[in-house]
This record gives sequence, structure tokens and C-alpha cells, in this order.
Amino acid sequence: MPGQSPGTPATPVPRLASVVGRISLEAIAEASELIDPVFRDTPQFVSEPLSELLGATVVLKVETLNPIRSFKGRGTDYLLHRIEPPPAGLVCASAGNFGQGLAYACRKRGVRVTVFAAENATSLKVQRMRALGAEVVLRGKDFDAAKEHARAHAAATNAMFVEDGQVAAIAEGAGTIALELCRMAEPLDVVLVPLGDGALVSGIGAWMKRAMPSVRVVGVVASGAPAMQLSWRAGRVVTTESMSTIADGIAVRAPVPEALEDMKGTVDDVVAVDDDEIRAAMRLLFSHAGLAAEAAGAAGLAAVKHTPGMRAAVIVTGGNLSDEQMRALLP
Repeated sequence: MPGQSPGTPATPVPRLASVVGRISLEAIAEASELIDPVFRDTPQFVSEPLSELLGATVVLKVETLNPIRSFKGRGTDYLLHRIEPPPAGLVCASAGNFGQGLAYACRKRGVRVTVFAAENATSLKVQRMRALGAEVVLRGKDFDAAKEHARAHAAATNAMFVEDGQVAAIAEGAGTIALELCRMAEPLDVVLVPLGDGALVSGIGAWMKRAMPSVRVVGVVASGAPAMQLSWRAGRVVTTESMSTIADGIAVRAPVPEALEDMKGTVDDVVAVDDDEIRAAMRLLFSHAGLAAEAAGAAGLAAVKHTPGMRAAVIVTGGNLSDEQMRALLP
């Protein structure tokens, strides 16, 4: 296992509080055994070139080397272990990666899934969702508008509406990333987590705050989509009229209330990075680690400037880049 010495025992469930908000640590441990092996035990290593360039010890946790090129398969696969879908199947909204994760998990089990995406959704992600068996409907100007269409469709068809950030099992599946990071020989100082709907940062934070409480958990938003940062600081949902960022995977205008509740006591800070910083991080990952990360997937590395001298885990969350994006962003 990457980052784990031979013979190192599996990380035990912490003996402190076993439930953090709605998130169960026992469920995270269970998920680490149940979810599809193609999403588990991903590479985690110190990147010496990036560490030297950025003035911090950069630990990359690479979540792009799987059939959907993102971490989303962890939470969606665990969700399907925990629910009994109705005959009408599942409905969700997605910028693309969550939809791929749900489609992958549903196809494996013969479950119908419909994904609503924005009319300007990345074409590659739409193609991949359809290739995995999802019915994809393009509605609305952005992700949050597509979500409202998805919610209405689920109600009209008696399907189950699945909202990323609202369902605890999705966060618990994502939390297995933290369990794996805790197996590394050297302790971390901080984990930098791209922050969209909040399931990833909540799951990671829940495990870290019990297994390795000295580690700071920091969410990273795009400055052009600040709703989650504004909401976390205010302690309540703060929506924005619009957003503008290349990082579609973390472009949220209307935060999920349950996700904000889950972040209380598990997240130490939320920072923002702009699109130029994200582009620079994408190029650094490509040039110095050989990783083609999408914009949201590189947001954590863009935030390393906030952690000088620290041992910082950077979650590279997704790598779904179209040829056009590759040419434009990784010249």
C-alpha cells in the first residue's frame, strides 16, 4: 500500500466519539472494506520537486487513476451498499464527476440513474456519464439550477433524489481517503481539500479529527465561487447570485445545509484560490508529477501557499480534462 510500511496494521477506528455530526467513523471504516477496490488505496507520496518549488512538504494523494478519474467513486459505491433504490431508480445533479461515480455504481448493480447537468457542462464529462449508462439531461444555466430540475424530476417519477453533500454515506465513503492518509509513516500537519458540496471535506475532517486531531483540515474554494467559504464563516447558508470559475467541480452557488452542519468541528479553515492560481497548479502537477488534473482537482495544490513549511496533503480529486482543456490550460 502506498505510504505504508510492510506489516503496518490497518488503521483502527478511533475510540473517541464514534459519530461526528451525521458521519459515523465505523461507517468510514466499513466503507474502506466494502467499496470497489478500483477506488481504494490510491497513491500517496511526497513530491520532492513540488516540495522544493513551493516551500512545503507536499504529499500528493492521487484520486485520478481509476475508471472515472475522480474520488467520487468512493462515496457513490458505498452509498449503493447502504440503500435499496426504488424501481424508478436514482436521480442526481452533477457537474460530471459525481454523475460518473453514481453511474458506475448503478451500472454494476443494474440500477437506473438519471443525471441532470448544466447546459454548459463539460462535454467530456457528459459523454462519460452516458457511456457509463446514465441518462443525462442538460437543464439550467449552472449546477445549482440543474439540481432544482433534478429534484423536480425525482418527485414526478418516484425516483430517489441523491444530493451530494446531503447524504451521510457519500461523505463516509469519501472519508476513506483520510483513513488511508493516516497510514503514512510520517504525520501530516494539514490536509488541503477542494471544497464543492462538502462531502469530501466533511468525511476527511470527521476521520482526521478523531484519528489525528493535530492535523488541520482546510477546504479550498475557487474565489469566483465563494458560497461555501462565505457560508462556513457565517455559520449559515449564504447563496450567491452568480459564479465564475474554471473549476466546475467546486462551483457551488447554493450550499447544502447538511454539509455545512457536518463541517462544524471538522474543518479548521476555508481558503480561496483564483483561476490563475489554479491554472498554475494544474501546470505544476503536469510538469512535476505527470498528473493531468482538472481545475477543481488542482485547487488543493494552489492553496499550498497558505501552509509554508508544513507537511501538507494535497488531494488531487479529479482528472477529467477534455482535449480542448488540455490544450488551453496545459500548454
